This record gives sequence, structure tokens and C-alpha cells, in this order.
Amino acid sequence: MFTITNGFTYIAFLMMLAGGLLALEKYAKWKIFNVIPPLVWIYLFNMLFCTLGLYNSDGCSAAYGAIKNNILYAMIFVMLLRCDFRKLGKLGPRMIGIFMGSAITLGIGFLVLFPLFSGALGGAEKTWGATAALYASWVGGSANMAAMQEALPVDAGAYSCALALDTACYSLWIALLLFAVKYASKWNNATKADTSKLDAVAAAANAEVAKDKDTKPSAADWVFLIGLSLIVSAVSQFVGVQLNGFFKGVGLSFFDKGTCTTLFVTVLGLICAMTPMGRLPAVTELSNVYLYAVVSLLASTATLVDLVSAPMWVVYGLAILVIHVVLMFVLSKIFHWDICMCSTASVACIGGSASAPIISTAYDASFAGIGVLMGVLGAAVGNFMGLRLRA
Repeated sequence: MFTITNGFTYIAFLMMLAGGLLALEKYAKWKIFNVIPPLVWIYLFNMLFCTLGLYNSDGCSAAYGAIKNNILYAMIFVMLLRCDFRKLGKLGPRMIGIFMGSAITLGIGFLVLFPLFSGALGGAEKTWGATAALYASWVGGSANMAAMQEALPVDAGAYSCALALDTACYSLWIALLLFAVKYASKWNNATKADTSKLDAVAAAANAEVAKDKDTKPSAADWVFLIGLSLIVSAVSQFVGVQLNGFFKGVGLSFFDKGTCTTLFVTVLGLICAMTPMGRLPAVTELSNVYLYAVVSLLASTATLVDLVSAPMWVVYGLAILVIHVVLMFVLSKIFHWDICMCSTASVACIGGSASAPIISTAYDASFAGIGVLMGVLGAAVGNFMGLRLRA
């Protein structure tokens, strides 16, 4: 298989692939896009190319490392410019409830299935620490997993298998949840979901966009917003490092650099959303550009090889996800939870604050804040819940 060895060629190929799929949807109007939207195809094609080794070079790795986080934080900032925090605040208790429901149902899956799988995984004594670390990761992201490795006696071999499970299941899960966006109404109808407050958030943002719908983004709008978002990303990452040092000094090491950066860029984005910057006409368009770029980058590192490197661990992870979905559906029937917030909570648990906005904004660009806040919450409680599982 041909391998891309130049970093610029790698980025160019990712964006051309995304742009080509979007153009096919718009101009060719293939019916397949009515079933599986372009965002899912972008993810699946890049995962396939990664598995085939197209991106397996130092040049691609260097370009990914140099660009991914910089674009990610720029994306979060721009998306939050369309976020009405006053409306988002009304989702607070419901948002926390759905997140905790997601975290607890995942924990139930870990606990119920571990006795059945422990022998196949390598024995309870050898694998329990790695399982607890993995659960911490599945409540708030991979930073929690690394922290738990330091806090618990974790077998190195079991830990590497847990990492394979984490990578494989996360890659498949985010693709499936992007696919589920198209069929959200079926879940919501089945659970009689109460989407009134969520709809109010979207309506408020869309009303602002409608006011300026006749104002086409100018070159100045695009250049200013791109420059602003990139400098915000740079400053936020610098501040994130400083905040991380402060939190470590006061014993809150679970607030890693990524979480601290996300916290800062979130606050800054919400503040700027209440200024004239929130009404810039290029916000929606640039949000989508960043979204497609970030999804392409994330998918380009998701290989299907992990599915066969630790097969029983992956089966264990998939079984946990099945229990998670069933229990979340039951809870949604009881509390009338909608699939947007359930999916966002699930990815906030399994993927963290970097991934959750991708799912929430797939439903509406104004929902970025929901994903970010759920991801930050997961980072805060993940280690605690992992330790409780170990106990």
C-alpha cells in the first residue's frame, strides 16, 4: 500500500477527501447520503486508509501532532460563539443527570461482565487494575487512564490490552453515534424525549443567525475569525499549561493540560459569544470547516488493527457498550432523555472533552457547549469513579 510521507500532502489529502464527499452529497445527490451522512463516510474512509497504512509515516505523525490540538481548540472557541449560555444553564441539572447516568451504566457493564470475561482476559488478579484504569478513562478520557496507572498497581501487559480495547471501541463507537444522528427521531419518539430546553438553545442560536442571513461572510470576516480562533487556541494552550501546574500544586492532578486548556477556551468562548463577535457571519461556516478537519484527523489515527491485537478485550468492551445502550434506553424511557444528550454524554465519558463537541454539534452547531461541559465533568469525576470500581 502506498504511504504518504509528506506532512503537507497528508493534510491536503484529508481535506480533499472531506471536501470531495461533501461535494458528492451536494451536487451528485446520491441516495446513500440519506442513509449514511458524509461525516460518517469521512470517518470510515480515513479509518480504512489508516488501517491499510496510508498514513503510517513519521511525516504524517508529525503533521498530526502539530495540527490536531491547535485546530481542536480553535474549533471549540468558534463553536461556542453561537452558544447562548443563559439557555445552556437551564440544561444544567438535566445535563449532569444524563452524564452520571452514562457513567454509571458503563460502570455496571464493567462490573457485571468482568467475572464472565476475567479468565479470557488473563485472570482477575492480573487484569483488575487495568480494568479500573480503563473505566476511569471511560468516564472522562485517556488522561484519567494514565493517572490511574500511577495510582494503582497495573500490570503492563494488561494495560496495553486495555489501551487496544479503548482505541478500537472508541473508534467504532464515535462512528456509530455519528451514524445515529440521522435516526434521532426514532429514539426520541420511543422515549417520548423532552427536547424543549434543548430546542430553545438551538432556536436562540438560529434566531441570531437568521438576523444576519442576508449578510454573506466577507473575506475580512473569514480572515479575522480564522486569525482570532488560532490565536485563542495558542493562548489557551499556554494558559492550560500554567493552570495544570497550579492544579498539580494543590493536589488536583486529574485536571491535566488538555482539560485545563478546554476549561479556559470554554470560558473565553462563552464570554465572547455575548459580544458582537458572536454575530460574525462566518462563524457557522468556519465551525463546519474545523469540524470536518478535526474528524478527519481523529479518524486518520483510528486503525482496525486494534480489533485483532487483543480480541477478547475488544469483545469485552463491545459487550459493555451493549449493556450501556440498553440501560441508557431504559433510563431514557423513564426520564425522557433525548438521544443528542445521551450520545454526547456517552462520548464525553469514553472520549473526553475533545470528542464530545463533535457529537453534540452533529445535531446542532449551538450545542458545542453541552459537549465541552460534559467532557470537563468527566475529567473531574473519572479518577474517583475508577478508584471506587477498584475498591
